[in-house]
Amino acid sequence: MITFKVDNLKNMNVQLGAFADFLRAQQLADEDVFLSRLVSCELISNVIRHGGDCAVFKGELLGDKISITVTARSQANINLNPAMPDVFSEGGRGLYIINAVSMNGIERGEEGELRVFIKRTK
Repeated sequence: MITFKVDNLKNMNVQLGAFADFLRAQQLADEDVFLSRLVSCELISNVIRHGGDCAVFKGELLGDKISITVTARSQANINLNPAMPDVFSEGGRGLYIINAVSMNGIERGEEGELRVFIKRTK
């Protein structure tokens, strides 16, 4: 398991690099590492942009799944079921992508948690 806090988007890339290294050390396929990092980036970005504060990240392997949990202290009110984004829009695709690649979409937990499961390919 790996955990960290991100309080601005500039620091996010370094922290997600450590998460990717953790996944590679567990012998995950490159596709799994890519999808996990993509999902993590989108969740953290949304929490910081819409919640305006620090995001607490937890990534772990649970059998054949990768669990990604991002928590906002402010319990950011993020719409987890957005409409299909316009193909020409400059934003709004992140949650749609997360819902498309995750096992059950985004789950909202107590205390501002957003949790996603990604099925491992190997």
